Amino acid sequence: MIERTSDHDVLEGRFVLRNRREEIERAQGNVLEMIERRGYGRSSRFAVRLAMAEALANALEHGNRNDPGKTVRLEYRIARSWVVIEIEDQGVGFDPQAVPDPTRQENLGIPCGRGIVLMRAHMTEVDFPPPDNRVCMTYVRPAGSCGPKEPNGR
Repeated sequence: MIERTSDHDVLEGRFVLRNRREEIERAQGNVLEMIERRGYGRSSRFAVRLAMAEALANALEHGNRNDPGKTVRLEYRIARSWVVIEIEDQGVGFDPQAVPDPTRQENLGIPCGRGIVLMRAHMTEVDFPPPDNRVCMTYVRPAGSCGPKEPNGR
């Protein structure tokens, strides 16, 4: 399900996704297209794409436990200077503070926590509001970045 509106120069949209690769890829592609239309450059689009992909993977795998009967809600708001992405699963939630830091020597072999590290590294702000089955990520366009600076606007 897709809804798009434009209000006061902010693009908004919402998807309700099942655990199907094609649905997820289509939703991500639509969000990235809106970001590109707002003039965000390649590095900004990469940052949002990576964080969104990690959050969706976590929601489907860890939150919904790959249950085909459950859905994930993806909402976005895109302005000229910021992007907000919210992803909510139907799981019970988790304690983000309890996730081991995968960059610590003793945790290097543990296959968890990397997605959260990547989200935090590429987004300006990452929050997990109670009941911790939702992630709210904000990307603020770097100062002085007015749009694409790469050749051919890419």
